[in-house]
Amino acid sequence: MRRTVWLSGVLLLFFTLGMDAQLPDAVKLANKNIRKTELSRAFLTPIRIVWKSDVSGLYVRNEAVLLQPGIGQADLNAKNGFKLVSDETQKGAIVLDFGCEIQGGLEIVTTVANQNPAARVRVRFGESVSEVMSEVNDPKGATNDHAIRDQVVTLPWLGCIQLGQSGFRFVRIDLADKNTELDIKEISAIFTYRDIPYRGSFRCSDERLNKIWMTGAYTVHVNMQDYLWDGIKRDRLVWVGDLHPEVMTVNTVFGYCDVVPKSLDLIRETTPLPGWMNGISSYSIWWLLIQRDWYYYQGNLTYLQEQHSYLSGLLRFLITKIDKNGHEQLDGNRFLDWPSSENKVGIDAGLQALMLWAMRSGEELCLVLGENDLAKECALMAGKLEKAGKKQAETYKKLKMVPDAPGVKQGAALLALAGLMKAEEADKNFLSVNGSRGFSTFYGYYMLKAMAEAGNYEGAMDVIREFWGAMLDLGATTFWEDFNIDWLPNASRIDELVPEGKKDIHGDYGAYCYAGFRHSLCHGWASGPTPWLSEYVLGIKVLEPGCKTVQIRPHLGDLEWVEGSFPTPYGEIRVSHKQVNGKTETKISAPAEVTIVR
Repeated sequence: MRRTVWLSGVLLLFFTLGMDAQLPDAVKLANKNIRKTELSRAFLTPIRIVWKSDVSGLYVRNEAVLLQPGIGQADLNAKNGFKLVSDETQKGAIVLDFGCEIQGGLEIVTTVANQNPAARVRVRFGESVSEVMSEVNDPKGATNDHAIRDQVVTLPWLGCIQLGQSGFRFVRIDLADKNTELDIKEISAIFTYRDIPYRGSFRCSDERLNKIWMTGAYTVHVNMQDYLWDGIKRDRLVWVGDLHPEVMTVNTVFGYCDVVPKSLDLIRETTPLPGWMNGISSYSIWWLLIQRDWYYYQGNLTYLQEQHSYLSGLLRFLITKIDKNGHEQLDGNRFLDWPSSENKVGIDAGLQALMLWAMRSGEELCLVLGENDLAKECALMAGKLEKAGKKQAETYKKLKMVPDAPGVKQGAALLALAGLMKAEEADKNFLSVNGSRGFSTFYGYYMLKAMAEAGNYEGAMDVIREFWGAMLDLGATTFWEDFNIDWLPNASRIDELVPEGKKDIHGDYGAYCYAGFRHSLCHGWASGPTPWLSEYVLGIKVLEPGCKTVQIRPHLGDLEWVEGSFPTPYGEIRVSHKQVNGKTETKISAPAEVTIVR
């Protein structure tokens, strides 16, 4: 079944496309090596024409037909098609907007009015209008690295072609050759996605926060392909450190989904010990921490037991990276996130905190798995790490550096979450200084959590509104790989041609591996506000594995009301809170298997 969908902005995207689970016997008999997918497809009609190469009606004609829904089928009717024309001096071209960022490709249906073959066209996919107007390897960094987003293809005389696999919202189509006329019946974007319900929800009296929660949810949803990627344009890979905020969003919005264990198993199987996952020591720690959180939210003991051998081996390997004085000695790539990558002091502090976090989580999991001796060893190492880490935190607080310099807030957040620095001190001296300056999309989640642990819920909500909300103000429909509040002055929106005198927010900014157009505008690690708002504002916190015990303790701050749902293995918890005469009135509905504490 085919469905054509129009999208504008970030929508819930609840489609009802089914997947045929049965393969024809002829195929199964002919080929035993068959890989199936859990993904569905939907076909999106363009919502607007962003740009065309001329307005004379000579080279681009009847473009309005592209805004009508198609059926994906060629026919013998050649009337009223969209035409691109070229001559010796000019080539027809057009830019289409499909309404929001998606993962997938493009479908073009041609008509009988063409020559055979119809024509060659250059197709460019872009996350922004400026990217779709760019050249590969131009000074602003446009690439064909992990997804071919700029290519020339030959269209059939009378038929349908599907092409491309990338993350995009905009498509530019140019005639590639001179003295050509092309007749097109319809053009659709092919959206590839998991057809799963949004079991978690969040609504409050601030519509900006509602949009941010949903944008974070959708950012992760679109990255839930056959595996859980970090980005749909780049890198389209399983980066296990990036997965932690994504998995917390999955837990909060979708509940159980096979894409999480499938991705965790892939990175485990491709990283035999003593290797570091993705070559980064902290990322092996994140794998361990994800295993702990996945068990707490989903309660799948059988899956945890399948990790027993690798998990215990990893813990023993991590213990060898702790010296006699309790200082971590992690090798490999010592990395937190890109904005902190040049701050050695911040990285050292963050890795000490992560190692402590790993030992505490390791102790918990080992007790569940019956590894009592290893649990005791983890507890012993945690004590040493904590003692050394608290001294390290005292030195960290005395550093004479700008409190919002790159990497400072990252280290402070992890020190606070590990209990090595008082959360109130981390918030006052680092996290709340100069608002969202010094925040990053990945570690912003942990900065927000540390602010909440300090009791600064309103301050954290203000950062969410300012930092993540600014991306929405610039036309984003998914959250970006990186963002800096200092990029805002005189910046253009991503959904328009860059006006004269404005800065190109996509092409002119970015750093490290994501300079210019290589910068991903859909990165799952940026979804932190979604689980944060559900945990701290809606107030839902899991206390016992499998959501057997859940605490509900809301913090509305300046909000008048908040309501929402939260997925558990037994069904959804539904909660509403309302400020009445300075007090919070709460209503709760929960499955009988879940114990609610206040």
